[in-house]
Amino acid sequence: MQGALLRLRGTTGLPVAFGGPVERGRRQMRISELSGTRTTALSALAVDPGNGLGGWAVAHARPCAVTDYSSSPRISHEYDIPVAAEGLRSVIAVPVVVRRQVRGVLYGALRTVRPLGDRTLHAAVEAARDMEQDLLLADEARDLPAAARPAPDPGAGAVREAGAARERTREAHAALRALAPRISDPALRAELLDACALLTAPAAPGPGLPRPAVPLSPRELDVPACVASGATNALAADRLGIGPETVKSYLRSAMRKLGARTRGEATAAARRTGLLP
Repeated sequence: MQGALLRLRGTTGLPVAFGGPVERGRRQMRISELSGTRTTALSALAVDPGNGLGGWAVAHARPCAVTDYSSSPRISHEYDIPVAAEGLRSVIAVPVVVRRQVRGVLYGALRTVRPLGDRTLHAAVEAARDMEQDLLLADEARDLPAAARPAPDPGAGAVREAGAARERTREAHAALRALAPRISDPALRAELLDACALLTAPAAPGPGLPRPAVPLSPRELDVPACVASGATNALAADRLGIGPETVKSYLRSAMRKLGARTRGEATAAARRTGLLP
């Protein structure tokens, strides 16, 4: 949230930003983070759906802006006192929507009366979208261990389910590695890559034998991860945001380091060394 507020201030030029999460099951939003404020008047303020500017954004799942908060006929005025205490006039509220569910609200504000134009609105929406992607990835990283856990039943059905879970894990690993470079928050990006590492299940190297270390660069690992999930070079290029020839170059480099002659050998070697699930 704090990172999203800093991005919002940086891209819009608005001096004040604040926001908070929507409580699960209640849809009530509570302001938890402040950036550029002079008082604590807005801190921990609970905003009900439909009330005020942020409540309108939660209820309608759409951004909303007012030129003069205290006199705007577009919104209700339950929160005029804390807003006035902070000296805010022109305010924008943008919902953070993940899988059609509002998960939070970002606000940006001026202490003067001035219309907030389309450029400001677009920049605020982009900041919210960045946070949406961060939350989506965090959700997926949290859910992956359960998805990868094999069924306890030792029967044939359990074997099939374990195999299907393993393939889902591999697909998720490839998708998350492809998304990681797009995460602007370095701490969250590192956390995501750590989660990816937890999904790898290398084969045992044998008694007394150390597991070989293969120093692949992040991109040299991203490409085999996509290829191992069944992607063609063209599809891998699209997922990773690079050119097909660049995919081939990274793949050749990874194959050379892994001692592999084919894509299949490269995948098998990467799994043996614990680089891929």
